[in-house]
Amino acid sequence: MGKGKTFKGGIHPPGHKELTNSKSIRRMSPPEEVVVLMQQHIGAACQPLVKRRDVVNKGQKIGDSDGAISAPVHASVSGVVKAVESWVHPNGYKVQAVVIENDGEERLDPDIVPAGDLESLDKGTIVDLIREAGIVGLGGAAFPTHVKLSPPPHKKIHTLIINGCECEPYLTCDHRVMVEQPEKVVYGTRALLRALGINKAFIGIEANKPDAITAMEKATAPYADIQVVPLQIKYPQGAEKQLVTAITGQVVPEGCLPMDCGIVVNNVGTAAAVAASLKTGMPLIERVITVSGEGVKEPQNLLVPVGAKLSDVLQVSQGFNGTPRKVIMGGPMTGVTQFDLSVPVVKGTPGIVVFNDLKTATKPEACIRCGRCVDACPAFLVPVNIVQYVDGGQLDAAVEWGLLNCIECGSCSYVCPANRFLVQSILLGKQEVQAARNKQTS
Repeated sequence: MGKGKTFKGGIHPPGHKELTNSKSIRRMSPPEEVVVLMQQHIGAACQPLVKRRDVVNKGQKIGDSDGAISAPVHASVSGVVKAVESWVHPNGYKVQAVVIENDGEERLDPDIVPAGDLESLDKGTIVDLIREAGIVGLGGAAFPTHVKLSPPPHKKIHTLIINGCECEPYLTCDHRVMVEQPEKVVYGTRALLRALGINKAFIGIEANKPDAITAMEKATAPYADIQVVPLQIKYPQGAEKQLVTAITGQVVPEGCLPMDCGIVVNNVGTAAAVAASLKTGMPLIERVITVSGEGVKEPQNLLVPVGAKLSDVLQVSQGFNGTPRKVIMGGPMTGVTQFDLSVPVVKGTPGIVVFNDLKTATKPEACIRCGRCVDACPAFLVPVNIVQYVDGGQLDAAVEWGLLNCIECGSCSYVCPANRFLVQSILLGKQEVQAARNKQTS
């Protein structure tokens, strides 16, 4: 599947990148109303800082938390707070949200000022600015970036990896950011290096993005401490641990994070967001997403305000092409099917994919012990055994077999000839384990 570094396991699903990979990023006009969720990140939810009828400015902080792992949220338009109420999150649960009626004035918050020259900023200042800008991982996980940049003293970081793989089918937003904004990605990478106090970074890009590789190699040429690394085309090449192995050859031990190996991983979109925030002072209130799939009239890459509803975003893409059977927020492998188009875009939304034609559901059959799920698993697990224990209610045994180490990439389900819902059972098992642990501590 081409030259370049890679990891053991994984699969090769059709990419369907051709629908949007040559389409330049377009800015979406701000909608009449945005819904800014108070939970857009891993960690503690924010508490609203505004109330109904308050007038807010674009870029104003409207939610924050005292939690160690959290990130503030900001208004993506200026206007009047229409409501502070419960709203459906893309993952299906309900969270608090601030609903803002756009006044069309694009009135900037007076606190928004550029940070100044990068060389004048020390480590702590950069981390604080990133935290206040509400920047989180834009690859989908939405882990607060300032936390990644603040490792415990005993964890000595020596390497930064910028993830430009974008291995998920259909999605091309990171691709276009690298092609159109390579200087931004490099500036953000330099800022992240400075915040970590290190001088070695790798930017990993799959070989199916030759224009992105060329653009990033040109942009990094003046900086000896940043190296572009072409990678093989394979899913899930962009998963953190697999990316670490592909680039460095180092295997992140079971139960550990890249940070435990001295490595921090950030997405190219995150690096670009860091650059934009430091240069302008604007917090993370918009992001590039891919709108794609055969069920969309005009697949494209859009710069979208955080809080824009799916219905508004899809309208910018000229609506549905036929009768939609499934609308997914994210990619088809790891995204979440949506049942309500009033769900808003959040910081971790990389795309919206719409399908019209779906394969007829096939009834799962008994495992034939072919071992394909084992070969495909990038986390070196035995999915069939884990699922056997989960389905049998033997959660302790499932945990012993690595239930909690599953990265939920879906590779096992994709290759299973018996059409078994392996990753779904694993997800259910994880939820049951967490529920049991919560009950013990309550």
